Amino acid sequence: MSRAHAEPVRLVAFGDSLTAGLGLPANQAFPAKLQAALTARGHDVVIENAGVSGDTTTAGLARLDWSIPDGTQGVILELGANDALRGLDPAITEKSLDAMLARLKERGIPALLAGMVAPPNLGGDYGVRFNAIYPRLAAKYGVPLYPFFLDGVAGQGKLNQPDGVHPTTAGVDVIVERILPAVETFLAGIKESRAP
Repeated sequence: MSRAHAEPVRLVAFGDSLTAGLGLPANQAFPAKLQAALTARGHDVVIENAGVSGDTTTAGLARLDWSIPDGTQGVILELGANDALRGLDPAITEKSLDAMLARLKERGIPALLAGMVAPPNLGGDYGVRFNAIYPRLAAKYGVPLYPFFLDGVAGQGKLNQPDGVHPTTAGVDVIVERILPAVETFLAGIKESRAP
């Protein structure tokens, strides 16, 4: 077995409090639980938690290079929720995400884009503009899109902490279960591209 195949695939989960695991023990946060689920399915993978609570896409862009070390083989990019919660102009969100995807492409690091959906209280027009960002950028950069990171969890009282925004441990389990097929496909693509 060659050395390359003996080493785990190194991923970085790059995001905000939803990635960081605000209000949860570190081993219950999304990156740790996703790594455990992948390991249980026979994948040799290490997922670094590069989530920072409160980060907007602009803040994420500012720390992208030093948060994603050389040798990273894939990034799960989960940002935008704080932009929407603050009602920031979707054009700003798109510009920052676009720049992040461009930078990762320059560095030769594949990305899986985790989409976000604007809260309904911001109105229909805002939602239409915000929600279109992720599919448009995924198409532009040819990266896989997981349409809504909080699918199955958003608005579900029992799956969220008292703030109604951040998932509980059970909520993280649902996120991991739902995103797992997309991540496995993403991993297969990385392994294929690394094959000698």
